[in-house]
Amino acid sequence: MQALRLYAGPRARQHIAQHGLRPQDVGVVPAAAGGPKGLILGPLDRFLFGEWLPQSTQPVHLVGASIGAWRMATACLDDPMAAFERLERDYIAQHYELPPGQRRLTAQQISDGFAHRLRLFYGGRIGEVLRHPRYRLHIVTSRGRLLLRREGFLRTPVGYLGAFAANALHRKALGAWLERVVFSSVPPGSGGVSALPFSTLDFRTRQVPMFEDNFMDALQASCSIPFVLRPVKGIAGAPPGTYWDGGLTDYHLHLHYKPPAASPIVLYPHFQQAVVPGWLDKAWKGRHRSSTALDGMLVLAPDPDWVRTLPDGRLPDRSDFTRYGQDLPARMKAWGTAASAARQLADEFAQWLEQPDLSRIEPL
Repeated sequence: MQALRLYAGPRARQHIAQHGLRPQDVGVVPAAAGGPKGLILGPLDRFLFGEWLPQSTQPVHLVGASIGAWRMATACLDDPMAAFERLERDYIAQHYELPPGQRRLTAQQISDGFAHRLRLFYGGRIGEVLRHPRYRLHIVTSRGRLLLRREGFLRTPVGYLGAFAANALHRKALGAWLERVVFSSVPPGSGGVSALPFSTLDFRTRQVPMFEDNFMDALQASCSIPFVLRPVKGIAGAPPGTYWDGGLTDYHLHLHYKPPAASPIVLYPHFQQAVVPGWLDKAWKGRHRSSTALDGMLVLAPDPDWVRTLPDGRLPDRSDFTRYGQDLPARMKAWGTAASAARQLADEFAQWLEQPDLSRIEPL
């Protein structure tokens, strides 16, 4: 059974028909939020950043939210193959011990544990991430507005109810409650951040330069799921307020991409075909369709039939923390099996690159 399916926008398909797909064609790599689902993309990440993209020299913009931000920051480390292998091991093995007499972990306990894991992973290596000679890292966060400017026992749930209602009316209305704040690395010798590789007319947006004093906070904020983790406050160099998971505003990064003319392909390893705009849009199936914003995108995604061969018949999911509870070995076995099976995705893409077959590319 084939594991990999390829979906392309019309401009990407036309480019591939004329030139094939070469490392120098890639100008942007997005990385979605989605928690443990990102494990399925580990082998593709290792192939792309460890073997294929190093064959070219052009700058590449890496745009990530939540687990996608963690993946793209990992791609910027000096030895990405080893770093991605460690990310997979650490993510699968993560465990939050339940204190005696406590029925569930608090958001503060989970936030503290996650911050500790980030320090262990990136401690002493932030400079590697931010000074990468080619990769321009953009970490997406969601900054609270109105009631969500501050966290509170009542104001947070009421604020998110307001955000949900506003988003139901129109996605752009969500900007009254949450704004997109992108933390961007400063290329060596440039003196300033790179322009974002996408238009910001679709949604209220700010861009903040990313340095060693705000990298860790920006990354934690991008992964701070409401009611599961605490939001991050007081990020250096950023507007004041509370910062939440980047997937709230940009779940799958359905953005109006503007890749460089010389590298026009937006190459998107993803865990499904649909590119959903924001986390609150999951219920609105009409917003899951492709658009002209994605015309230059090539999506690499697992075949749904292949996914059904994985443990539990689906991708790893955040609900597995509850499903398996304190049975860490069982969860590690299920996630490890899925991650190992995903090597087929990378192998099939490597084979396809040797002789791109247009008949394999489906409309996005």
